[in-house]
Amino acid sequence: MTKIALVGAAGQIGTPLSLLCKASDIFDEISLYDLVHVPGIATDLMHIDTKAKVSGYLPDNGGLQKALTGADIVVVTAGIARKPGMTRDDLFKTNASIIRDIFSEVAVTCPNAICCVVTNPVNSTVPVAVETLKKAGTFEPTRLFGVTTLDVVRASTFVAQALGGSAEPKHFKVPVIGGHSGATILPLYSQAHPAVDLHDEQLAPIIHRVQFGGDEIVKSKQGAGSATTCMAYAGFRFVKALLSARNGNSVVEEAYVYLPGIPGGKEIAAQLGVDYFALKIEFGKSGATRVLPIGELSENEKKLLDVALRDLKTNISTGVSFMSA
Repeated sequence: MTKIALVGAAGQIGTPLSLLCKASDIFDEISLYDLVHVPGIATDLMHIDTKAKVSGYLPDNGGLQKALTGADIVVVTAGIARKPGMTRDDLFKTNASIIRDIFSEVAVTCPNAICCVVTNPVNSTVPVAVETLKKAGTFEPTRLFGVTTLDVVRASTFVAQALGGSAEPKHFKVPVIGGHSGATILPLYSQAHPAVDLHDEQLAPIIHRVQFGGDEIVKSKQGAGSATTCMAYAGFRFVKALLSARNGNSVVEEAYVYLPGIPGGKEIAAQLGVDYFALKIEFGKSGATRVLPIGELSENEKKLLDVALRDLKTNISTGVSFMSA
C-alpha cells in the first residue's frame, strides 16, 4: 500500500499533479488538501479508471491531519504563485508561514514520510521546513527534498531546442546543481551526456534561459500565472523516481537537500560553505542514501558557481532567520 498526500492540491500545480498521480496507477491512496475545492477535485478524479482511492480535505475538522495520516510521500505545492514584478523575497514572506504550519503538522502526523517541497522560493522554504522539523525533534535529512527537477527538464529541453534538427530533449542528461532560482541554478553542460558541442558564447543564452525560464512563463501568461503544468510534470517525475527507489531500483536524481545530514554531503558543505545545495542524489528504499560528487567543472562553470553560492547563502539565511525570529 502506498499513499501520497498532496498539500495545495487545488492550486495550478497541485491539480495537474493530482491528475498525473491518479492516472499513473502507481498509488493505492491519494489524499488532497487545500483551503478550497479539493472535495470536488477528489470526486472528479475518482471517475478515472485507476485503482487509487482519492480523498479531499479542507481545513475544517482537522483536515490537514486527516490528509497526512498514513502518508508515505508528502508533496507540498501550497502557497501563492509569483506574479509579474514580484521578487522571490516578496514571495517568501507569504509562503514561509505556510510551509512552517504544514511541517508542524507533518512532524506530528507523519514524521517518517518522505517530503517534497515544491513551494517557492525553494532555496528558502526548504530551510524553513528543516528548522520546523528540527524544533519538533523529527528532522531526518534523508527524507526531505526541495524539488529542482524542473531545472533538469529545462536544461535538456532548451539545449535540444537550440541544437535543432532531430535532437530529442529526453536524450540529453544534463546535471543541474546549486539552487532553484535565477543565478543559483547551474546546468553543467560540460558533463552532459551525450556531449554538447557548443562553446561558452553559444551556451550562455541557453544557461540564462534555464536559470530564468520561470520569468519567461510569467511574462507569457501576462500575470495570469507562473510555471504550473511543467512544474507538475517535473514534480511527478521526481515522485516516480522516489517510488522506483522504494521498490529496490537504483535511482539517481537531482534535489535540493540539507547536505550535512546525508552521507557524502558534509564534505561538500564544507567545500562550498553552504549547508543546502542541489546536486545528484542516490536514492534507496527510505530516501537519500548518498550525495554524489559535483565532478569537474569548466572554467566558466566555476565562475557561475561562485555567483550561485553568493546568492544561495543569502537565500538560505533568509529561511533560517525566519524561523529564529
